[in-house]
Amino acid sequence: MASGAADKDSLISSSSLILWLIGLETATRNGRWENEGQRVRKDGTAFWAHVVIDAIRDDAGKLLGFAKVTRDITERREAEAALQAAQATMIRSQKLEAIGQLTGGVAHDFNNLLQVISGNLQLLSKDIAGNARAEMRVQSALGGVARGSKLASQLLAFARRQPLEPRVVNAGRLLRGMDEMLRRALGGEIEVETVVAGGLWNSLVDPDQLENAVLNLAINARDAMNGEGRLTIEASNAFLDDEYVRQHDELSAGQYVMIAVTDTGTGIPPDILERVYEPFFTTKAEDKGTGLGLAMVYGFLKQSGGHIKIYSEVGAGTTVKLYFPREVASEDTLVGATSDEIRGGEETILVVEDDDEVREVAVSMLTELGYRVVKARDAASALVVVDSGIPIDLIFTDVMMPGSLRSPDLARKAKERLPNVAVLFTSGYTQNAIVHGGRLDPGVELLAKPYTRESLARKIRHVLANQAQRRVAQGSQHSANEKTFKDATVLLVEDDDLIRFTTMEMLSDIGCKVTEAGTAQEALKILDEQPVDILLTDVGLPGVSGLQLARDVYARRPDLSLILATGDSGVKSEAARLGAILIVKPYTPASLRQGLEHAMKKRR
Repeated sequence: MASGAADKDSLISSSSLILWLIGLETATRNGRWENEGQRVRKDGTAFWAHVVIDAIRDDAGKLLGFAKVTRDITERREAEAALQAAQATMIRSQKLEAIGQLTGGVAHDFNNLLQVISGNLQLLSKDIAGNARAEMRVQSALGGVARGSKLASQLLAFARRQPLEPRVVNAGRLLRGMDEMLRRALGGEIEVETVVAGGLWNSLVDPDQLENAVLNLAINARDAMNGEGRLTIEASNAFLDDEYVRQHDELSAGQYVMIAVTDTGTGIPPDILERVYEPFFTTKAEDKGTGLGLAMVYGFLKQSGGHIKIYSEVGAGTTVKLYFPREVASEDTLVGATSDEIRGGEETILVVEDDDEVREVAVSMLTELGYRVVKARDAASALVVVDSGIPIDLIFTDVMMPGSLRSPDLARKAKERLPNVAVLFTSGYTQNAIVHGGRLDPGVELLAKPYTRESLARKIRHVLANQAQRRVAQGSQHSANEKTFKDATVLLVEDDDLIRFTTMEMLSDIGCKVTEAGTAQEALKILDEQPVDILLTDVGLPGVSGLQLARDVYARRPDLSLILATGDSGVKSEAARLGAILIVKPYTPASLRQGLEHAMKKRR
């Protein structure tokens, strides 16, 4: 060690001597020599120096000597380096933002095409029922649509234009629940280990998108390891300090939940590390990937208020770290969707869509479900239909359409003319018209493209039922002559302010003590703090649904009576499994009273 240090000092001394001789020669010839470089202090530490050597001559021009000034410019050089790094980060951010704008627009058009293909295939499937060969081909084509939809979804995620449904999630529990899925996706030659730190914090994140992000990273790792190696997924608490966040745009210091995905693969060369978030950029072989996996993860993290960082060494492997802001609220219970039979109706629906093929597919689907359908190609034409006097129950409108009248403005003007009309938006790219901060605006209903016949049918029934309940709420006259339930305490969970207010009046008029909540989270907090006899919850709550809330309460409080309010009769089997009473919107004071009576009988 001593010999090595001596050799290094000798090299530095030799280098300094050479520079000194060059400086003297240049100053003698030109009168001055300037240079910036690393020097060594007397204590052996290196620093950046700015050196100036001036030649000193007498009046006759004879060289008398030299004047040397050395300034320590270490701080200046560090500041310049930091500024250059910040500028490079800003340029990368602007580049990714520009690409995001482009990909978001492409995704919108792509989703419209997928909706045309998907809708026609679903309509065709009924015509060919019984023809096994044709059915197989249709299912194969629908599988292709699903893959295309996933690609469009990844583009939207990168563009930060995908409406998220964030919930309070414990990432450790979610990751452990992915073990089997990851092993199937990665194959038996890859060893998977999941490590979750004790006391892991919760985070507010869309659980489906988080699963997709981890799965994308795992598949990238599998390919980097050529199907054989070790994948480690870790979850722990982290703190990002002020010094770290200064180097990254759109990031705040504070507490985060960190998920790290580490592989033993080939690693990523430093010269391409900065490009890995770009859509369609990939280091894989031509037929091995789309180049959208990391782009999707990047957009999802940014839209969730989080951060992503990649560490890689060629030949040693790669670690991708995901940071999500800590959420202090208690964890939500996640429940799968129901799969009961769907149904249509006889209401009149105005379909507003500028794409002719997409519009015709939507009209055909709704007609097949039994609805009366009127159509318009833009918002202005739709307003003419509204003004014509045709009775309309629901407006089903695309978000992004040409013309000076925007879809949200159409909805507002239509409600001014027809106060009881319901509105359902659809889009493959919401931009900022009805989505802000990555979440739907309050009171807005959205069906994302491409949608299936089943999802369309369910969403239509849900929106119509809520609107019908509002009509009952506005026009109902309550009788206060019966005080049947004077000893019952009801927790009413309903996100629609008008429905919640009038339902509270109905419950109070028949003698119930009522406590209200607008979300499942608020309801769970009340249940922990106050005595409650009956839980009456709307099924279609934002974020955590009423079904999820009911299942969670059923597990915690089996003695509690449950009532589910909905416009979708497809939840009957789930209600029966939970022992819950089902009341269908729009409910009246009489039907509400009947539901309460059944709930009280079950409780006894």
